[in-house]
Formats: sequence, C-alpha cells, structure tokens
Amino acid sequence: MLTIDNTLALIGPLGTPEVVVILLVVLLLFGGKKLPELAKGIGRSLRTFKEEVEGVKQDVHSAMNSDTTPKAPEQPKQPASMPPVPPEDQSKQ
Repeated sequence: MLTIDNTLALIGPLGTPEVVVILLVVLLLFGGKKLPELAKGIGRSLRTFKEEVEGVKQDVHSAMNSDTTPKAPEQPKQPASMPPVPPEDQSKQ
C-alpha cells in the first residue's frame, strides 16, 4: 500500500529536463503574448504575500513584547444610595 510519503519519494526532485518540459507546456498553453502578463501577475501575488507575512510577523512580535499581565476585572460601580420610595397607598385606587 502506497502512502503519500512513498508516492512523493517515487516522484523525486525536479531536474532540468523536467523544468524545461513544464515551461514548454506552459508556453504552448498560454502563448508568448500571455506569458509576460502571467509572470507580472505572479510577481504581484508573491509581493503581496510577502508583505502580508511580514505584517503578521510584526503583529506577533509586538504582541509578544506587549504587557501580557492580565488586568483585574473592574468592579461595577455601586449607584449612589437613594432613599427608599414609600409604597403607593392602596386606598387611593
């Protein structure tokens, strides 16, 4: 029974001939005019991804360096004591 690890071991690393074949297939599929646009889009995507990764790293770093001691929950303020209201007179109804 093959597992994922064994299947990947059978594929092996990509060499120069494999990369050339892949590039030729991409060239045939997309054509020469679309390749620069495709490469530009991939470049923008990678740049955006790297910027987002750096932003997450900075957020994690700042969170780790911030004050991590938990604050005590605030006690609710007691309202000022008011004089008791006398019950309404039942006889007036």
